[in-house]
Amino acid sequence: SAAYIYSLVALFAPTLLPAGSRAVYFEAAAVIVVLILLGRWLEARAKGRTGAAIQKLMGLQAKTARVLVDGEPQDVAIDRIVAGDILIVRPGERIAVDGELTEGSARVDESMITGEPVPVAKSVGDPVTGGTVNGSGAFHFRATRVGADTTLAQIIRMVEEAQGAKLPIQGLVDRITLWFVPAVMALALLTVIVWLLVGPSPALSFALVAGVSVLIIACPCAMGLATPTSIMVGTGRAAEMGVLFRKGDALQQLSSVDVVALDKTGTVTQGRPELTDLVLADSFDRTEVLALVAAVEAQSEHPIAEAIVRAAKVEGVARHDAKDFESITGHGVRAKVAGREVLVGADRLMTREGLEIGDLADEERRLAEQGRTALFAAIDGRVAAVIAVSDPVKPSSAAAIRALHAQGLKVAMITGDKRETAEAIAREIGIDHVIAGVLPDGKVAALDDLRGAGKRIAFVGDGINDAPALAHSDVGIAIGTGTDVAIESADVVLMSGDLRGVVNALEVSRSTMRNIRQNLFWAFGYNVALIPVAAGVLYPVSGLLLSPVLAAGAMALSSVFVLTNALRLRRVRPAMDETARPVSEASASPIPAE
Repeated sequence: SAAYIYSLVALFAPTLLPAGSRAVYFEAAAVIVVLILLGRWLEARAKGRTGAAIQKLMGLQAKTARVLVDGEPQDVAIDRIVAGDILIVRPGERIAVDGELTEGSARVDESMITGEPVPVAKSVGDPVTGGTVNGSGAFHFRATRVGADTTLAQIIRMVEEAQGAKLPIQGLVDRITLWFVPAVMALALLTVIVWLLVGPSPALSFALVAGVSVLIIACPCAMGLATPTSIMVGTGRAAEMGVLFRKGDALQQLSSVDVVALDKTGTVTQGRPELTDLVLADSFDRTEVLALVAAVEAQSEHPIAEAIVRAAKVEGVARHDAKDFESITGHGVRAKVAGREVLVGADRLMTREGLEIGDLADEERRLAEQGRTALFAAIDGRVAAVIAVSDPVKPSSAAAIRALHAQGLKVAMITGDKRETAEAIAREIGIDHVIAGVLPDGKVAALDDLRGAGKRIAFVGDGINDAPALAHSDVGIAIGTGTDVAIESADVVLMSGDLRGVVNALEVSRSTMRNIRQNLFWAFGYNVALIPVAAGVLYPVSGLLLSPVLAAGAMALSSVFVLTNALRLRRVRPAMDETARPVSEASASPIPAE
């Protein structure tokens, strides 16, 4: 505007200007606009690429599905499917909505959810996820979640929210920009005044050129783009790797954690324990004890309870119904079975009820030292047995913990299990610190203990009892195969069911923050370096005065550079491959970026 208005005056009212300043800059104004529009176009094109992850996820949604209507298959638009509909899926087709198999079997490619390339076998009763692809075999399934409730829709929503989030570092940029813009305006005005006072003839032309150049080159576009573009690309790439940042600021906070604290059951271990021992007290019968305990545990959803119930089915013991079932948080369960009072739980439950454990205490200690979880069962006020279950460690856990150590992090495990059991597992997989025997609300206190002198904690869990700790930690990371309560309490959700996702989440977080710092350094450094040049500080020495046209080109180049640097995040590779080894150590070729 300044160049154009000045040119109009020079053209139509030249007498208003000194004789030596009657020059026109129409071509400069035109080229400035062209260069700015070119920069905006490149910027918009690059921004479109930053949203590629969302577009890719949207592309996974099926448009139609084959639904049984009055016993006949019909192609139905996806938005007309309701929960309870029976859908037919043929080989090679994409599954439309979330549901549960009712007929047939198949192998389903779930890599878009878990990142695992190996198809998963599905049979009657197994869940299927909308957006995944049926490999072989045809099947029927009942729709359970449709529309915005499907897993894929929730993933898209999480990624969109994370991409639109404002990191704490962006607040710093905003505060600097708030003062930067008026400072540049003042500097441009000062530049014009100085040139008018001490500049050579034609002083007005030189003043105009220098002032306009300062305004153009100091445009803070690059500063404004530095953070949000990196967030968009980083969170999108994370989603492709099976890591969902539910809360945008977790992307920054995760990069600075010092300790990763892990829940044990379902996080470090498979979460599917098996009954290994049933040691009886005198005068008790194995079949009878197992039948009574299984009846009580059938009312519980805990993995250990499921192990006991499975063992009872395998042994074919009598089946009973439990009445007056009561869950005693952090201790165990109680119920009446076949007219008998049955208690199942940790030693603290027996102590609380005033029951004498006797010689079984030694058995429980021996089993715990072998890495097994031991519980007591009491019948009609007498301790009847010690029950041991073993929850196998996930194959990837040890390698993931080694990778966390390689990143300079300490790893702790917080569990309600006995110390002997927890330490046996810790020795096996290389955990640094064990906090055992804690109640669910005790996990919060355990996190405070781990914080020590200002340490930042990431907590990884999957169960309902992990929700308080997930919410209390600096960054809560939920295993995606866990409960909805845990996922809702977390900042980050791992779609895979193991700790490799934690390593990959840290890799994405640190790469994104490094990228943001590079962008900010370039954006601020560019302005600091070129504003004096635009103002003409080099003119007395070298006769160099930056043209507004070149200033516009440099400004556009700065924004394009920042966007191009952010797009490099699309090439971030998972820190661990599907065989649970660090990528740098794997013998196979690295995982491609896309």
